[in-house]
Amino acid sequence: MRITTEQRRQNENRIRAAIDRLLGGDIPPSGKCDIKTLAREAAVDRAAFYGSRPYAHLREEFEARLKARQQAGDIPDRRDAQISRLKDENATLRQRIADRDTTITSLRDFRDQALARLAAQHDEISRLRREVQLATRIRRLPVPTPPAQEHQS
Repeated sequence: MRITTEQRRQNENRIRAAIDRLLGGDIPPSGKCDIKTLAREAAVDRAAFYGSRPYAHLREEFEARLKARQQAGDIPDRRDAQISRLKDENATLRQRIADRDTTITSLRDFRDQALARLAAQHDEISRLRREVQLATRIRRLPVPTPPAQEHQS
């Protein structure tokens, strides 16, 4: 069934209004900022947006405006913006975890070295104490005093 020029104009007006709403961030709960939601919001068959169908130029306009907003950093779909933000946050947190893992590894290595040094120092102190104890068991002989020399006057 063919539509009249007036019906086509009304459909285009509804589509443009739906484009403005979607790009303005007014996205229905069950939709996204895409052609499927655009067709549903404008009450137009989605197939009319593809190929040489009557509203293909409006699909191209919608996609171009959406791409321009995304490149400008303005994401009209709150869910897409939230996903993007969460991906960035996830990457940041993963980097922080990696940095912390590196720090923990280096601190564990330092702790292991410190414990090894303490153990070596303890062994050396124990060895020196044993030597001192062995040395105290030995009786030292008195050192003979040299004979007194007479004074020549």
